[in-house]
Amino acid sequence: MNAVLTGQNALITGGGSGIGLACAKALLNDGAAVTLMGRRLDRLERAAADLPRERVSIVAGDVGSEADVEHAVAVAEQHGALTIAVANAGIGGLGPLIATTSEQWNSVIQTNLTGTFHTFKFAGAAIGRAGGGAMCAISSIAGLRTHRFMGPYCVSKAGVDMLVRNTADELGVAGVRVNSVLPGLVDTELAAGLFATESVHEDYLSCMPLARTGTVTDISAAVRFLCGPESGWITGVNLSVDGGHHLRRGPNVEVFSRSLFGDELTEGRTKRQEDS
Repeated sequence: MNAVLTGQNALITGGGSGIGLACAKALLNDGAAVTLMGRRLDRLERAAADLPRERVSIVAGDVGSEADVEHAVAVAEQHGALTIAVANAGIGGLGPLIATTSEQWNSVIQTNLTGTFHTFKFAGAAIGRAGGGAMCAISSIAGLRTHRFMGPYCVSKAGVDMLVRNTADELGVAGVRVNSVLPGLVDTELAAGLFATESVHEDYLSCMPLARTGTVTDISAAVRFLCGPESGWITGVNLSVDGGHHLRRGPNVEVFSRSLFGDELTEGRTKRQEDS
């Protein structure tokens, strides 16, 4: 174990699997204590079973709930002063904008953007009280490049990146650094559907100068750097970790929209109710 983060204490939302769990392992490997927050207690328990128990806590909760996040920060502080927070919890969604309900829109925004706000609000205050530290949000290439038929997700992640910059500007005086990592296509449960159709996967790869699928360790290594002492003069940065995908265009997932919603909605056409 590298001891460079010994004495550091981290909260990771969405920590039960995928990128969140990989971030936990990276921080633990360098000596930090970690609290994993997630909606499903059973998943958190399975994740924690393979981690150093003396430095790991778990807390079930929804980042969309202000009270749940405030409680998770309090649980994390049982390890000592909070110095690191990773806002990773997020959900996806796919469909034409004109077929998106307010409920679907609000669900994505509440988890991805408002959940990050809640994390920054309570963890940021705690880290400031501790004398400083770092927060890192997991954003997406979808916050930087348009992804047709993924409107709510794109908007939520673009909002996360602006929230990162604004929070960095506000909390720098308290010694709190705030950055985000923008993954491209990474092999996680959330992205599983994108791998299921070969044409979609190949389109993603064709947009990457480094044409390979990302791994959770690609992302956790960047998060570890942005939360560690090596990046002590970096704040307000939205770092793309995507094989260079951000240099080109968003992916073509039209095949999913046509399959799920039909040609008319996919092409932005819909009949008036009186014509149906």
